[in-house]
Amino acid sequence: MTLSEFDSFRPAEPARRRRQDGKRGPGRRRDNGDGSREMPMVPEQEFTSYYGRPVVKPAPWGDDVAIYLFLGGVAAGSALLGAGGQLTGRPTLCRNARLGALAAVGGGAVALVKDLGRPERFLHMLRTFKVTSPMSVGSWILSAFSAGAGVSAVAEIDRMSGHRLPLGPLRKVLQAVEGPAGIEAAVFAGPLAAYTAVLLGDTATPTWNAAHEELPFVFVSSACLASAGLAMVTTPVREAGPARNLAVLGVVGDVVAMKVMERRMDPIAAEPLHQGKAGAMLKWSERLAVAGGLGALLGGRNRVVAAASGLALLAASALTRFGVFEAGIASAKDPRYTIEPQKNRLAARRAAGVTGDAITTGS
Repeated sequence: MTLSEFDSFRPAEPARRRRQDGKRGPGRRRDNGDGSREMPMVPEQEFTSYYGRPVVKPAPWGDDVAIYLFLGGVAAGSALLGAGGQLTGRPTLCRNARLGALAAVGGGAVALVKDLGRPERFLHMLRTFKVTSPMSVGSWILSAFSAGAGVSAVAEIDRMSGHRLPLGPLRKVLQAVEGPAGIEAAVFAGPLAAYTAVLLGDTATPTWNAAHEELPFVFVSSACLASAGLAMVTTPVREAGPARNLAVLGVVGDVVAMKVMERRMDPIAAEPLHQGKAGAMLKWSERLAVAGGLGALLGGRNRVVAAASGLALLAASALTRFGVFEAGIASAKDPRYTIEPQKNRLAARRAAGVTGDAITTGS
């Protein structure tokens, strides 16, 4: 009997088996074991992604952003060392660190504006302050840091030139605010080093998002490596003691933070940190960091060893930033790194007995 015009689309039912007495028995159909007349029209599917395409859109960032990540760390750590030199009576360390901070933050700003395309786009981000937006907060942190670093560095440049800069009556003002400006830059050094990690972790990029809790510690430690390395290269060893101490602390923090981060991440989301270009970068970053830290600890009072160790630390910091950046971009391009961690989280919730929410029920 035809009950609906759509019955014509129902696939043919398999013939029922007859019993030995010739009567048709109520045998179960092979396609559905419950014996009902309903048949699934579509077989169960194992979802991956639409034609294997990425589930999330990769961040539209290039090497300019990776350069900005690295130079921001150099600037932040250098401002901290500059304040340390200022407070402990190390004028050469203070001068070199201040100049390094200005050069790094200036180069980072150029890289950032190049990525944005037009300089006014950065100014537009300063029109509002949104505490829930890492981009908005970071723009204000960068601006406040740049003001303090710029003032203190200009004072150093004026002193190096024999007070020949055309400052006029502003020179006395500059000399009066030089010290507070250096301290102000040091206050914003920590937030500047960490906010870029918060910015990456706030995206939907699988590897960055999975590392969002530990990534700020990695970036702050990396900033210590970079700034300490730069100071060890440019500053005589008699005044570079704080830089050597910061280098050792940075190496310990960098290695430990990376290991903790990788262990706490979903194993699938952590794979890009060990594979391909990113994996090679991060592997060499760890090697150079350890070598530079040992050089600073054991032979940092030798000028040649100190300079070589400083270069190793600078390279290690750069490779850390570029490696994390590349790992995130790679994870966004492969749908596996989005879907499988989601399945693992769902299985963990069900195993923990959480079965009555929208996540586990799909409702």
